[in-house]
Amino acid sequence: MLEGADVVVAGHFSAKRKDVAALMDAAAADLTARGARVVGLVVQRRGVSDGGARKMHLPYSSRTLMSYGKVRELAALCERSGADAVVFLNVLTQRQQSVLTRLFGCPAVSLTEGPPAAATDTGPHPGAPDSGTTDRP
Repeated sequence: MLEGADVVVAGHFSAKRKDVAALMDAAAADLTARGARVVGLVVQRRGVSDGGARKMHLPYSSRTLMSYGKVRELAALCERSGADAVVFLNVLTQRQQSVLTRLFGCPAVSLTEGPPAAATDTGPHPGAPDSGTTDRP
C-alpha cells in the first residue's frame, strides 16, 4: 500500500514525551524504506498548557485523536501536498480512521505493524516545538 505513495506522518504525544523528534524521524525513515515518499510531518502535543497537564495521556478527541485545529492543518497539508495517506504513529480506532479519512480526503492509517515503537509516552523532546507542522521529509 505504501510503495510509491506520498504520505504525511502524524503523531499525538504527551508533553512528557522526550523523544518525539526521534520517533517522527524514525517513522519517516521506516516509511521511506517501504517505498513511500514522506511529504510532511505533523505533531500534536498534549499537556503543554496548564489546562492540558491533567489530561496528557488522553486524546484531544475520541473522534479525531487530535484537536480540531490540528486536524484542519493536516487536511490543508494533505490537499497542498497531494498526499495519498496520513500515517499515524498512534493506534487509531475504526471510528477515528473513518472520520479522519473523510476529513483528510485520503486514508488515515496507523503505523502499528513495526518500528518505531510510538505507543508509549515518556516526555517531551528537548527543544522540540509544542506542536507543529513541517513540510520537511
